[in-house]
Amino acid sequence: MSAESNKSAVEENPAQASASEDGGDRARGMLRAIAESNALVVFAAIVAALIVGSVLVIIANEDVIDAAGYFFSRPGDTFAAIGTAIVDAYGALFRGSIYNTNADTFVDGIKPLTGSLTLATPLILAGLGLGVGFRAGLFNIGAQGQVIIGATIAWVLGFHVGLPFGIHLAFALLGGLLGGAIWGFIPGVLKATSGANEVIVTIMLNYVALYLLSWLLTFDAFQIPGSDNPKSPNILDTAAWPKLLGDNYNLHWGFIFALVMAGVIWWLMERSTLGFRFRAVGANPHAAAKAGMNVKLTYILVMVVAGAMAGLAGANQILGTERSLTADIAGSIGFDAITVALLGRSRPFGIVGAGLLFGALSASGPTLQVQAGLPIDIVLVIQSVIVLFIAAPPLVRFLFRLPEPRIVKEVTA
Repeated sequence: MSAESNKSAVEENPAQASASEDGGDRARGMLRAIAESNALVVFAAIVAALIVGSVLVIIANEDVIDAAGYFFSRPGDTFAAIGTAIVDAYGALFRGSIYNTNADTFVDGIKPLTGSLTLATPLILAGLGLGVGFRAGLFNIGAQGQVIIGATIAWVLGFHVGLPFGIHLAFALLGGLLGGAIWGFIPGVLKATSGANEVIVTIMLNYVALYLLSWLLTFDAFQIPGSDNPKSPNILDTAAWPKLLGDNYNLHWGFIFALVMAGVIWWLMERSTLGFRFRAVGANPHAAAKAGMNVKLTYILVMVVAGAMAGLAGANQILGTERSLTADIAGSIGFDAITVALLGRSRPFGIVGAGLLFGALSASGPTLQVQAGLPIDIVLVIQSVIVLFIAAPPLVRFLFRLPEPRIVKEVTA
């Protein structure tokens, strides 16, 4: 068909041409919305972090270093060594976190996946609480202390109180929740009544919780009988999470509980009046106050909810994974959960995804070290680089040539 005939067809049927143009505009608008979305920035940040991780793998690989010594005589050896190093590293990461392809049976092969889910569980719970605080405009750094207090109270109730199975577990979980909520209530009240900076207060409370636990572990009531080691006995079986897939795996029902809590937090923040108040205060506390909202009370409630979720993360460690209390019970859960909440953009389902990612990275560390011959610090570097890129969306957009959001262009225009 000639250009003249095309033109005449359009002139004869303008409605069809207009519909075609509207459809194209909608398609372009949809593609642009995807390109401008935070989700794409997060994905691009992860890709960028994996690229940086590949560079580090290449630098740390001895075969690559040896081949680079005679690069100009046989450059193919160097490129082959680089490809092998990257494939081996990320293959080991997959085998250590998702499925062990070297295992003899499927039952053994999925153990890495169950380990990743187990490690992700407390990160999801604590990250949910931190996400609530971030959306309300509060930067809570105290999840570490709240995890410790929640774990301590859950152990006390799980060991020193005897109740039937089910009731005992719920009672210990409730104790962990209340412990974390109380530890979150303190900075919330100080923020509301005196304007104290929640970042400083929560950091200091982390140290208070840590040294309080270390002190408690010096008492006989917190130690294994006849032992001077700062370690408690295991909780009673009636207070423990049942195994989700049987005794061959560490994964327990606490993971399902974490997913349920993600749904609860989603409903709280997106469908409830209280959640609307949290978001309104986070968007503009002055406007929220003029609208009749009690901003000070909201700050307290936000910190209580955030602390309660971190307390549940600590209780989960005691009731499902560790079962005994030590000074290192919290590990780095509280600090890693900050990264998880930021990576998940403080949205419950994003936090679940980020928790799964970081659980997989943590689970793969030993495999990377043994099978790929890499230092376990490579995993920590990848995590840190993800945070770096997430904290700098303009850098990610520049690197991947992503368009800026329209709201930014309108403000800067």
